[in-house]
Amino acid sequence: MKQFLFLLLWVISSALMAKDNMAEAITKSEMKRCPQACYTDSPTRVKWSYTGGLKVGAMLDYYNVSKDESVFKYCMQYADSFITNEGQIRSYKMSDYNIDMINSGKCLFQFYQLTGEDRFRKALTLLRTQLDTHPRNDDGGFWHKKIYPNQVWLDGVYMGTPFLAEYTYRFDKDNNAAWADVVNQILMAARHTYDPQTGLFRHACDVSRKMGWADPLTGQSSHCWGRALGWYMMAIVDALPFIPETTQGRDSILAVLNTIAEGIDKYKDVKTGLWYQVLDSPGRQGNYLESSCSAMFIYSMLKAVRLGYLSKKYRALAKRSYRNFIKQFVYTSKEQLPDGTIDTLVNIGSCCAVAGLSKDRPGTFDYYINERKQDNDPKVLGPFIKAALEINR
Repeated sequence: MKQFLFLLLWVISSALMAKDNMAEAITKSEMKRCPQACYTDSPTRVKWSYTGGLKVGAMLDYYNVSKDESVFKYCMQYADSFITNEGQIRSYKMSDYNIDMINSGKCLFQFYQLTGEDRFRKALTLLRTQLDTHPRNDDGGFWHKKIYPNQVWLDGVYMGTPFLAEYTYRFDKDNNAAWADVVNQILMAARHTYDPQTGLFRHACDVSRKMGWADPLTGQSSHCWGRALGWYMMAIVDALPFIPETTQGRDSILAVLNTIAEGIDKYKDVKTGLWYQVLDSPGRQGNYLESSCSAMFIYSMLKAVRLGYLSKKYRALAKRSYRNFIKQFVYTSKEQLPDGTIDTLVNIGSCCAVAGLSKDRPGTFDYYINERKQDNDPKVLGPFIKAALEINR
């Protein structure tokens, strides 16, 4: 009898989990809202950027599960808009040395695997070449951009390091120097941004300590911005599967990942299990639950538990947070589409459109909470699609 009840409960729970179609709903709604993926950032401007690659990469993950050819066709439009037959990348300029521009290259691994077209391999190699000459600090850490000298941002670890790890795994497996570089980028960022008072990691560090936002002693920015830590956590869980287990320093990366997990567990909103825009100031007046960092943490925990990087206790937290994410941020609306028709779309709200650090962006609490919000931003759509796919796994 006990065995029968256990089997019945397992069948019911499996059926309920199978009904989660959020990855499909978000993907299809975005395809209607933005009929050409190359216009992800702007309805009038085609630009190679990290956001388009983030969204398309998540949609390709969904395609690999669903085999929905309309999704693949949509994603291929993005690839065809940028990658020439010779493997050049339209609107990409290596001499800018912007680490953000590497991120869109990650979806090219999937295009190359799915099509076998050599132009994708050539474009991947072009992006990999940027990392050979990208400006670095004395400890080997990539500058975030050439125009941001000596600055290490958690965002930038996500933009460059998983790409370097996957490229090395696929095409340069015996390059021990490359594996050491992958490990160093992650651990270097941890050393520069860790805040022992909170157990969290600050948004960025100016190693030269010249910027107005940088602490004169540590070089760190003032706060842990939710999405910055989300980028960093995703960087780790996306890079780790490619890093050989015998690589020196891999265990230290796992330790950093566990520190992040402990920190976000401590600083979550007690009521919802979601996370705030300024992560280290939960409940402070003006602070708000922010969708992109919440999606990133949910995805990262689910994937990390599945792969054995984190304790199984984090699965329960991630599943609860996922349910409350839908209640808190997901809504439907009837909208007029670009072709003039009216349809009901699924949306995600409360996403910080952009935040950074510069002369005019001081990284204060007031700065972060007053940056504009944007519904259906690719920086939340991509991670949430990935989180939904993990839920179904």
